[in-house]
Amino acid sequence: MPLRWALWTFKEEKTLYVHKIQARDLPDLWFRAVYDILDHGRRFKIDRGSYAGQTRLEYDYFCGHIIHPYTKPLLPDIPPACGIPNPVEEAYIYGGSGYERSYIEYLMTGQKETGESYTYGERLTRAPLTGDKLKWWQENNTEIIDKRDVDEQAIFEEEGQLYLNQIEWIIQTYKKFGTRNNQMVLQVAHPSDLSLLDPPCLRSIDTRIQDDSLHFFVYFRSWDLWGGLPANLAAIQNLKEYMSGEIGVKDGEMIVESKGLHLYGYAEDLAKLRCLKD
Repeated sequence: MPLRWALWTFKEEKTLYVHKIQARDLPDLWFRAVYDILDHGRRFKIDRGSYAGQTRLEYDYFCGHIIHPYTKPLLPDIPPACGIPNPVEEAYIYGGSGYERSYIEYLMTGQKETGESYTYGERLTRAPLTGDKLKWWQENNTEIIDKRDVDEQAIFEEEGQLYLNQIEWIIQTYKKFGTRNNQMVLQVAHPSDLSLLDPPCLRSIDTRIQDDSLHFFVYFRSWDLWGGLPANLAAIQNLKEYMSGEIGVKDGEMIVESKGLHLYGYAEDLAKLRCLKD
């Protein structure tokens, strides 16, 4: 095939659009993503899951790079002239009137209420050791398992069951073995999550320490842009602040990605008001 024909074929082929945003802080990322999705999002009908049968605007793939995610405030602030509420109340993140549990508790503790099939915090702080991993642990097979003492922090026991706190395990690992380590991923997803009608949206938080700073790399399979993104990232930033302080490094940058960042129909009208678009 002649080169010019190959090039023409590539240009005509429809490809996924990877939308990239570099932002100063978390509210800046939110506003830029909301503003741009009105122009670059594609409209899809929802076949299954939340809001099935409705439509939403969705990026093919989204990548955001936040340089200073620790800059306060962490949440967007809607100008009063827009006449619409902020997408997330501060009390929702940190606790307050009207909320029995803060979102930070949902992310960073193992508490799970009746009717909840999972919480992010349960996955991050209370992961049971089972199957072959438990067998190898009990056999003290140190060629496979990083066997550690049951210290009631990274490893703890309840009613004869061993549990792993991923947050504390990663903190301990960085402090003990040094910062050049590509294994330290906070895992939320389980293969068996495919059996759930509503599996976790947050799949993983990868970590890296570079230039004496802790950086997070976050992936969501599906992500509500209007209210979900600001709430999720504010809580995840608090987690990063805690971990960097415990490790003894600076609080670093954040790279976030999703193949399903979207605006539901109701939020599209709010986004147009916020962005002064018709």
